[in-house]
Amino acid sequence: MSTLTRVSRRRFLQLTGLTATGLVLGAVMPRNRALAGILDEAAGAQLNLFVSVTADGSVEIIAHRSEMGTGIRTSLPQVVADEMEADWHRVKVIQAHADARYGSQNTDGSRSVRDFYHIMRQMGATARALLEQAAALTWQVPVEECTARNHAVYHSGGGSLGFGELAARAAELPVPAPESLRLKDSADFRYIGQSVPIVDLRDMTTGNTTYGIDVHLPGMLYASIERTPWLQGRIASYDSSAALKVKGVLDVVELVAVAGAPGFNPIEGVAVIATNNHSALKGRVALKVNWRKSEHSDHDSGAYLDELAARVEGGTGEVRRQRGDVDAALASAASVVEATYRTPYLAHASMEPPVATARVTDERCEIWACTQTPQATQRAVAEALELDVAAVTVHVTLLGGGFGRKSKPDFSVEAARLASHVGKPVQVVWSREDDIRHDYFHACSAQHFKGALDDTGKVTAWLAREASPPIGSTFDTSVRRNGSGGLSQGFANVPFAVPNLRVESHEAPGHVRIGWLRSVYNIPYAFGVGSFVDELAHAAGVDPAEFWLQLIGEDRFLDFSADGFEYSNYGRDIAEYPFATARTKNVIRELVGSIPWGEKLPPGQGWGLSVVNSFLSDVAVASKVEVRDGRLRVLELHGVIDAGRVVNPDRVHAQMEGGMIFGLSLALNGEITFAGGEAAQSNFHDYPIARMDQVPAVIRSHIVASDAAPTGVGEPPTPPTAPAIANAVFAATGRRIRELPLGKHFSV
Repeated sequence: MSTLTRVSRRRFLQLTGLTATGLVLGAVMPRNRALAGILDEAAGAQLNLFVSVTADGSVEIIAHRSEMGTGIRTSLPQVVADEMEADWHRVKVIQAHADARYGSQNTDGSRSVRDFYHIMRQMGATARALLEQAAALTWQVPVEECTARNHAVYHSGGGSLGFGELAARAAELPVPAPESLRLKDSADFRYIGQSVPIVDLRDMTTGNTTYGIDVHLPGMLYASIERTPWLQGRIASYDSSAALKVKGVLDVVELVAVAGAPGFNPIEGVAVIATNNHSALKGRVALKVNWRKSEHSDHDSGAYLDELAARVEGGTGEVRRQRGDVDAALASAASVVEATYRTPYLAHASMEPPVATARVTDERCEIWACTQTPQATQRAVAEALELDVAAVTVHVTLLGGGFGRKSKPDFSVEAARLASHVGKPVQVVWSREDDIRHDYFHACSAQHFKGALDDTGKVTAWLAREASPPIGSTFDTSVRRNGSGGLSQGFANVPFAVPNLRVESHEAPGHVRIGWLRSVYNIPYAFGVGSFVDELAHAAGVDPAEFWLQLIGEDRFLDFSADGFEYSNYGRDIAEYPFATARTKNVIRELVGSIPWGEKLPPGQGWGLSVVNSFLSDVAVASKVEVRDGRLRVLELHGVIDAGRVVNPDRVHAQMEGGMIFGLSLALNGEITFAGGEAAQSNFHDYPIARMDQVPAVIRSHIVASDAAPTGVGEPPTPPTAPAIANAVFAATGRRIRELPLGKHFSV
């Protein structure tokens, strides 16, 4: 249940750094369980979102989320403006600082619209109600005769007053109870459901923006850090004499890592501090550092994946979901299909590497960072400097991509510790090599499947085993197995109407910092599940799209409790966000109906598809490929998403297109390998992202119209892309690819 409160102008200024007059509103929303709960549990507070109406009629809406190309600084204010009846052209969006009173500011997990759609509507409706009441008092008429419309309040008998004229009086009125609010009928929406251009568009396209590296403070110094090449490595010795001779270098500082699990703490390293970034980098090259080995300094990713594959192929793991008698069904099957799939470690590789700037005094710290999690940054910096959380101010810049990497505040802690040491502002700029070699890597994975078919081609048993290093190992080294939250991302929660089903997980100790990357475990699990369903379809002699529909079975709502699995549902109440197989099946039908599925193609070409329920949305992706003389080309990508009610269709189409391209890039190129504990890749020459000639000329997305609650958009398009491409390769060549990336098997 949501509540609304009035916020003093003083508190508003403290939270936002604005100068505001007139009406100031606050909204308070209960904290929800989050996918990445580590980021949110420590906050333990409520979420405050604020609206201000100034005397000149401007409406200021606070964006508490981070903008990294998704358009969230537009979509959420768009909802407020619609309910408020504000003129969008007179709305100013203001970026909030970090503050625990907002609850979670974590822009991650495809949660922003899903978690705040209703509260934003409530905020707008409250503002509208107060303005209408202020007009009624001004005219001495019943409030029922006053209607807000397009930035003014109109009297049924004639006359109007602008929002600015009413702001001061509205500010003196008591805030109405939530149950008294009148939300607009969806037929009356002006902005919700419309493709409103993002508020940052002009500034982004003209370069008039502030990203992390654009921050410049008087007297600021620059730092470049040589970090241990393997997890939990330590400095044995170092020689800084040559580095200190580089012009512009002022100091060389040890950054000693905290003991225990890596968490959000910086990696141990040696920092070179200089008057400019070039000198810092040059001085770093001149350093001589000897590293003390750790238990992870012999980590070899190839041998590790072989070990995980042997585990999932070799025996029963911990049973996480079960129904029927799988072993008996396999023993009596007309045929059994069996396959093992492997996916590698991945790096985020966003266009903008991590950057943070810190200014520290004895009592306070200010951070400027391209962060997805300003509050986690605030808490981590406060702990590192032994300050109260309230003494740390986090300014959120625009992000040049994030994909989950910038929800880890280690780079901000580095800047804060160094600024505290030298007594001047310090900017830490990660190089591309730093970003790729020292990432919070996406987990590698091995999965083994067995499927039993009867003599009619119906699946009678489904056995699935997985082993993936868990994200939890980054925060607790004793964690060695994926939990229900990870397994709920497309592995244990398969929606198949199979009478006999068993899902197992094996241990997989972490040897690198494991973090979440766009769509998290949905990526490897969708590849394994989506590919194996296609294998079963061909073994049964059934069209893959039709086979998916048959495997899912009749329309029903799933919670998986009858099979003994604790489904996380991405932290949301399953009654509010049900897992409905009708929606999953519908995106498949919409997809195949929008493309020439089943068309006769020339030799070497083929169509493939896959589908996922991810972040509460259903997405189906189809790919058309061509394989000629050992070269794989993706010719077309098509996607259909059911994400409930959509606020800004243009942003959803952009996320669909971007998500499919992201998935294409991972499918073709994505692989981080380790030898001797060190990442072998370092830049885009050996960890390439998709080039223009790899991206198909035809990329289309379709949004299913829906009045259901909004669900995730940014992450769901990525997971089904790789299996759709791999399945298309099989259709084109008869060759089944069970290990990513595809660039290991073809020229791409």
